[in-house]
Amino acid sequence: MKKVLTIAGSDCSGGAGIQADLKTITAHKCYGMSVITALTAQNTTGVYGIEACSVDFVKNQMDCVFTDIFPDAIKIGMVASIEIIEAISEKLKEYKPKNIVVDPVMVATSGSKLLNDDAINMLLNELIPLSTVITPNLFEAEILCGFKIKTTEDMVKAARKIAENYDGHILIKGGHLEDNANDLLFSKGTIHWFEGERIINSNTHGTGCTLSSAIASNLALGHNIEESIRNSKEYITGALRANLDIGKGSGPLNHCYKIV
Repeated sequence: MKKVLTIAGSDCSGGAGIQADLKTITAHKCYGMSVITALTAQNTTGVYGIEACSVDFVKNQMDCVFTDIFPDAIKIGMVASIEIIEAISEKLKEYKPKNIVVDPVMVATSGSKLLNDDAINMLLNELIPLSTVITPNLFEAEILCGFKIKTTEDMVKAARKIAENYDGHILIKGGHLEDNANDLLFSKGTIHWFEGERIINSNTHGTGCTLSSAIASNLALGHNIEESIRNSKEYITGALRANLDIGKGSGPLNHCYKIV
């Protein structure tokens, strides 16, 4: 069985973060493990509290995983602080794992920044360079490239700009575009578009977490980057189309729609 580690924050309501990742990993028939960076008090209506784990405890969790059940792929989501970013980067350099998917959680769906500028700089300079692929949404890609993204042409320009300082694969998610939901994969100068079917479903809590952990699972299973993204987008589409309706706000996907 392939093993996938998620390094992220906990969502007590189960729709995003560690909980969404573990469900997604299980749905892909991989063995899921977690390093928790922060605890959040949240549900489908919003986030009501965040408590970051200590740096030493994050390191302790990573040591316990890597020295016993070495992962075949890693997904990294919410990193909470400069110190935690530094700790994760230090341990990745020490253990040198492959197939690292970084979902740069910097901006909420509303457009509000979730990390301060110092933490964003640490993410850019320390953690992102260690990754195999990054999966920014349009808001996050704007921070990475330094300009607004309104069109698919802007997405290409943004990818080229980001690639000036990053050698890995860049997946810019186009879910917030007005005219389509296409995603752009930029790999070593090559452009590949993934056409996205826009599912009419207001319950989209945790889609970013779910996509990145699905990509990590597919990489662990031996698929190349294009296959991993294509498979993951099909999985997300199915999880949205299942029309799970739980909670009073923007509810979660049905991560286990394939499990009979």
